[in-house]
Amino acid sequence: MSNQQTEKIRIFSLGGLGEVGKNMYVMELDEEMIIVDAGCMHPADDMLGVDIVIPDITYLLENKDKVKGIILSHGHEDHIAAVPYILRDLNVPVYGAKFTLALVKDQCNEVKVGRKPEFVEITSDSKIRVGKTPVSFFGTNHSIPDSLGIVIHTSQGPIVYTGDFKFDQNPVGGLKTEMGKLTEIGDKGVLCLLSDSHNAEVPGSTQSESFVAEGLKDAFHEAPGCIIVAIYSSNIHRIQQVIHAAEKKGRKVAIVGKVIERTTSIAKDLGYLLDEKNTIIPKKDMKNYNRDQYVVLTTGSQGEPMSSLAKMAQGSHPQVKIEKLDRIVISSMPDPGNEKLVSQMVDLLSRTGADVIYGRDKKVHVSGHAGQEELKLMLNLIKPQYFIPISGEYRMQYAHRQVAKSVGTEENQIFLLEKGDVVEFTKRKANRVNKVHSGHVLIDGLGVGDVGNIVLRDRRLLSKDGILVVVVTLNKSHSKIISGPDIISRGFVYVRESEELIKHAEKLVTETLQQSIEQNQTEWAQMKGQIRDHLSRFLYEKTKRRPMIMPIIMET
Repeated sequence: MSNQQTEKIRIFSLGGLGEVGKNMYVMELDEEMIIVDAGCMHPADDMLGVDIVIPDITYLLENKDKVKGIILSHGHEDHIAAVPYILRDLNVPVYGAKFTLALVKDQCNEVKVGRKPEFVEITSDSKIRVGKTPVSFFGTNHSIPDSLGIVIHTSQGPIVYTGDFKFDQNPVGGLKTEMGKLTEIGDKGVLCLLSDSHNAEVPGSTQSESFVAEGLKDAFHEAPGCIIVAIYSSNIHRIQQVIHAAEKKGRKVAIVGKVIERTTSIAKDLGYLLDEKNTIIPKKDMKNYNRDQYVVLTTGSQGEPMSSLAKMAQGSHPQVKIEKLDRIVISSMPDPGNEKLVSQMVDLLSRTGADVIYGRDKKVHVSGHAGQEELKLMLNLIKPQYFIPISGEYRMQYAHRQVAKSVGTEENQIFLLEKGDVVEFTKRKANRVNKVHSGHVLIDGLGVGDVGNIVLRDRRLLSKDGILVVVVTLNKSHSKIISGPDIISRGFVYVRESEELIKHAEKLVTETLQQSIEQNQTEWAQMKGQIRDHLSRFLYEKTKRRPMIMPIIMET
């Protein structure tokens, strides 16, 4: 597999740097571009009403003829969930392993791409060309089947992208990270390594996934009622462990939640999830068993307000009601930024009287990401000429840089990047150059990118100080007010308890309109602007609040 002659290489990120999630990296090789991963991120607290956040691909759309394909490392949403939206605008092939592509296809059906995308299945042994560029792979271990590292071969040397990984010596799925391949790649002289920074602040090595089996065994021991396990929907290895733990206790497993039901169904159909004893039952069949005879497997481990676990905690879930003898196992740790949501969820669950098991010390969760010693091992195996820490908040990238320096990587060989920053390689020499456009695209329901900063500002304003609607009818030809002004308040003040304030506000609007009429103003926009300005100042003076003011002028 000969290397593509590449005079100039540019590497940049459109997501995944300075944040957890939204991973998307681009390798620009002369006149060709290869996208590596394209994921989403959960919205921040101030992104009111937003479902997910995906990368802004404006730069790619401006150069769409150069984009030759999307290569996916694994099937977690923070690496694949943007793919269906990108395929609406870029007609390029998508390369991924069997389970990864199955999840992407399912998402494409859900989002309705509008065309039939080209999917190309690969394995860790595949050798392909994307455009003119040779690409090969190596198997990695992560908390989802079919995880791959990606090697992009150029005449300046290979570029290695690890994806998410850890070195699990006793993996549940039996597949270990292919260290032999890594050694072979490293011996050939790697130009640049892009490596996962998620656990770069964590000393030592990450515990094996098989460690969770003992924790689940303890959690399931002598549970007098129903056992509810909250989990990441795509953590197939963990789901397999729950099934095994349930079998040992003679319990059935009911899977509750739209996404996790689809994911487990795909995994079973493809042979990645084994249920040889028919332990999994339809959720509608739970009524045929006593509460101590089944386990409910669900989502919501990150405290998501609309998740199945949240509905159970609130007593509003249609199938599952939590009772005092039940035991709830939260098999995850909070993602950065989700700590408050998870804490509120645990508090709400505790109020039901059920026994809640969560936290690292309960042995019901281990990370799928490499700790510091494993990151050092990756660096020592690959021996890159240049190194870019990726996939994590800035403090994680910084910690990864310190790890790299501890194994002998020189500071001038390490690039600590932000989204949009470009590193250019010419004749095996790297320099930071210009910046490309990057940012967020917000997905709200069926809308893609139609919610921007102005809409979010209005939503924040409405959520804080409410809205005031001013309705007035004018006779334009005779220049006088026919009816109103009437003021309607929502989320600002309770009208019946603030009659005097509302009367003063109505009087102020009347005076403002009379003044406009006397000055022969005929533009509605100008009149509305004056109402808004005068009323806003008055209300802030009286209440120290700034509601959204919406004047409505009707003509008769």
